Amino acid sequence: MPSAVSFRYASALADTLAAPGAGRPTFNPETIATQLEQFHQLLGESNELRIVFSTPAVSTDKKKAILAKLAPGAGLDSITANFLSVVIDHDRMGLLGEIIEAFQTILHERMGTAIAEVTTARPLEESEQKELTAALSAKTGKSIRLNLLLDPNLIGGVVARIGSVIYDGSIRGYLSRLRTELTSE
Repeated sequence: MPSAVSFRYASALADTLAAPGAGRPTFNPETIATQLEQFHQLLGESNELRIVFSTPAVSTDKKKAILAKLAPGAGLDSITANFLSVVIDHDRMGLLGEIIEAFQTILHERMGTAIAEVTTARPLEESEQKELTAALSAKTGKSIRLNLLLDPNLIGGVVARIGSVIYDGSIRGYLSRLRTELTSE
């Protein structure tokens, strides 16, 4: 779960993208999110870059110069590079993963979309995914995007988590509820 600081940076970026700007080009928020993820992945893959951007021994100006050289090759739009410069200015590169997660959460909220982490014992077929998406959408009143996970220990059924709400339709959950009912009587 992203921290409050991460949400502040993510909100600032989302607000900047949503604000009408005279003469400023429009940027697709999902493209910006993808670029941020790719840059974060690049940091994860390169020990040298991770050290440069995380160590206080390297000056902020040097970090921003390195970012400026990397940006075109990494395919970063100007707004993405500018945002990363702000993150560098405030020494928050260590929070980049959380900021990206918070940014995606904000984007989904603003678009009326919810991410459902769905855990099943076996892979769901396309028709089952559509049926589940429709059921969760009816339950939440939002457009649903599924993030499918497998857990062979589940025995059968489905467990869906949307935010902090869990919908447990698993056999294990059913047996647990049945046990609680029988022991309480």
